[in-house]
Amino acid sequence: MPAPSLPTSLQDLIDRATIGDTVFAYATGIDRRDWALYRSIFADTVEFDFETWSGVPASMIAADDWVASVRATLACFDATAHVLTNPVITLADNDATIVLHMTATHYLDGETQVLGGYYSHRLLRQGSGWKIVGCRLVITWEQGDRALFERASRRGPRARIDVGMEGS
Repeated sequence: MPAPSLPTSLQDLIDRATIGDTVFAYATGIDRRDWALYRSIFADTVEFDFETWSGVPASMIAADDWVASVRATLACFDATAHVLTNPVITLADNDATIVLHMTATHYLDGETQVLGGYYSHRLLRQGSGWKIVGCRLVITWEQGDRALFERASRRGPRARIDVGMEGS
């Protein structure tokens, strides 16, 4: 993992906040079943490396296809909770990496399956924002039965979870 770069300007701080918001939307989009939000964080083509989870080597994938695949896999659970912590950002002009620890809990019929490890995202500045162009997941521990994914897929997708502040 590259050493984090320290902010040197107000723009660096803005970029870091925007990069963080972009990557945190990864978890928010999945857990709220907000697939438009989830799609919005990716460039049109992204290199995904989930080999430690799936055994499939890294490859370039159209973001629309990736989102459809994640939706088909994770929207079938009663709920999911993706927690991202300890972000380390390295920023160099229009290129950035962010490495975060992660825990992903998948709930189905009172059972859970939990993954732990870290994500490494590569982002490029696009216009006034940042888009993920590379995503690597490294699983370092696991708890529960992976068969929960198969059971969830047989049930089919659940509805979007709307979380708002209306009436607060």
